[in-house]
Amino acid sequence: MRFVGLILGCAVAAFAGANDTFFIRNADVYPVAAPPEKGVSVLVQDGKIAEIGAKLVAPKGIKVVDAKGMRVYPGFIDSATNLGLQEIQAVRETVDAGELGEFMPQLLALHSVNPESEHFGVVRVNGITSAITLPGLSGGGGGGRGGARAQFISGQAALIHTTGWTWEDMSIARDAAVELSFPSLGGRGGRGGGLPPEIAEMLGEAAGASGANARRTYEEGIAKINQFFDDARHYKAAKDAHTAGLKTDLKFEAMLPVLDRKVPLAVSAATAETMKDAIKFADRQGVRIVIMGPRELGDAGPELKSHNIPVILGRALALPEHEDDSYDQAMALANQFYKAGVKFAFGTFTNEFVRNLPFQAAAASGFGLPPDEALKAITINPAEIWGQSAELGSVEKGKVADLIVTNGDPLEIQTKIEHLYIKGQEVPLTNKQTRLFEKYSARQ
Repeated sequence: MRFVGLILGCAVAAFAGANDTFFIRNADVYPVAAPPEKGVSVLVQDGKIAEIGAKLVAPKGIKVVDAKGMRVYPGFIDSATNLGLQEIQAVRETVDAGELGEFMPQLLALHSVNPESEHFGVVRVNGITSAITLPGLSGGGGGGRGGARAQFISGQAALIHTTGWTWEDMSIARDAAVELSFPSLGGRGGRGGGLPPEIAEMLGEAAGASGANARRTYEEGIAKINQFFDDARHYKAAKDAHTAGLKTDLKFEAMLPVLDRKVPLAVSAATAETMKDAIKFADRQGVRIVIMGPRELGDAGPELKSHNIPVILGRALALPEHEDDSYDQAMALANQFYKAGVKFAFGTFTNEFVRNLPFQAAAASGFGLPPDEALKAITINPAEIWGQSAELGSVEKGKVADLIVTNGDPLEIQTKIEHLYIKGQEVPLTNKQTRLFEKYSARQ
């Protein structure tokens, strides 16, 4: 045993000078996947969590972080952003999302990620260590460059870290999901919503025609999507059969992992009816789906639960969707999904609000969602939804050391993040805003 201990000690000592090896001493650890542990230490070696315990001793020569009175949490995960793809929404030259084409599953968002984006520094300050970046325009879907035609599949979403020299450094999963904008009949009126067809028909012939057109457009959109999937499946069958003369089709090649259920579809569906239609579509095509941005639960809860379909909720700090909705509609939505037994995570869907991710979870907690569930919705739940729970989402031995060290509850706005680690490397909590503050604070 002494020989084994000597070998282990030498191995740790060899990594002691590395940037991704350190020792957090005497902290309160909140693993998320297990009860909190008070006054314990965390050994991080080669970018991964090596040990957690109360009786750990710091190896000789290793960097030690004294965290007495502080807390250690897993880094936060935002499940819907355009990080690295969109800098200034109003300046087209800085936006690399929403490419032209109705069906573009071969496009990889990861390849267009700009590691130098100023947004990354801003979101890290609030504890976001990884995020899903979507190839479609913010809010899901869109009509590509200029919006001339509806886009159904915008490409492959990537799960990335929020720091790195290149997009290769930042990559966690290059094909976390294929983004699909599911057709919708529109809202019930109110804030930007249209009239339902049955109401439009009561208002006269012209309005009724508009409602009929909406229904026809909706059904045509679903038919187009089904046809594309059927064509992709025929391509897969021909490829599996080694059909002579089969030409490689990059769009259908990109769909093979979806058809094999290895990669889910990230399906935008705002209403209960659209969610139920998306579930029918998934059943018909035999694919996995994640519902993106629902604005209501309605009667879709039992179907979502029985099909084990997770959802990514939008911002809780938002106005009600319709004028006749309750004032707390957005804030209470997460608790409705929780009570329905549906797994969910939070996504902000626009880069300007990513920094507020923990406060979105906190707002939901203030309107019925248990605090532990709010924390899970930005840590372990998204890791499980995107297939990365073996590496991310909780403070556990063997996982990647994406950690934050705070002086309190990170869902409280007054809490300060003292240290942030991504893949075991401490990242400075600076950004354009802090640089400008320091610059003008020093002005004489």
